[in-house]
Parts: sequence; structure tokens; C-alpha cells
Amino acid sequence: MASVQELENLRNEATCSICLEFYTDPVIIDCGHNFCRDCILQCWGTGQESLSCPQCRQQIPQRGVRPNRSLSNIVESVQRLSLNPRLEEVGIQCEEHEEKLKLFCETDQRAICVVCAVSHDHKDHTVIPIKEAAELHKFQISTIFYVGKYTS
Repeated sequence: MASVQELENLRNEATCSICLEFYTDPVIIDCGHNFCRDCILQCWGTGQESLSCPQCRQQIPQRGVRPNRSLSNIVESVQRLSLNPRLEEVGIQCEEHEEKLKLFCETDQRAICVVCAVSHDHKDHTVIPIKEAAELHKFQISTIFYVGKYTS
């Protein structure tokens, strides 16, 4: 029987790093990273000559994306397992794009949506998943309280 951690790792592998949801129509690009077809095409936009992978920043010579059928099958299996259902997000939306706030801009110290993350305003900013930011900030706060408790 797989451990909870192994199942969570499997869920993470079946999750797109752009939309933070299970892959939908997963594709692989030249550097070897996978994305939802719509996510990568939206991320690249139109008319750009220089394309790069949103994950590793490697330059991609063309818009060629190849379907990743194996990953698609894995995603279907993980979804069927449903042993550790994803927590329902609060549903707070970006006022500008009306998308869920799934990311946290470390530079601006605020929650942002996926569209904001690829926009000019956040282009060179450090952006992490909002759940990761919450854990990081929770750890920082607990450290402050711990240190304060023993230095007073």
C-alpha cells in the first residue's frame, strides 16, 4: 500500500506548474517539461519570437509541443484514486482577471493569479505557489514566537 507521502508526490507529478491543477491535455516541450496545452500556449502568447520554458527558462526554438499520452494516462489514474482530495480553495479571485489567486509574488508580497504571473508587471519577480508561501510564512512566524519565548 502506498504511503500518504507517496500519493501526494504522485499528485504533485500530475499537476501543471502553471495552473496548479491536474494536467489537462498534457504536452511536453523540447526541454522535457510538461504543461497543459492551453497553459503553455497562453503563457507564450502570440507574436513572440523568443520563447522560453516557464519552469527552467531554457530557450525553446519553436512553438512545437508534443502530446504526452503517458502523462495523460497517469493523471487519469491519479484522479481516480481520489484518496487525498485537493482542499477546496477559498475562491478569492483576482480583481483584474477574475481568476483564482493561486500564486504569491515574493517581490510584491501579495497573492496573484496565473495571468498576473505571466504579465509584464510580474515578469522578473519571484513567484511561488500560494500554499508554499503560506507554509513558509507560517514557519517564519512560529520561529519568531519560538525565539521570542526563549529570549525574553
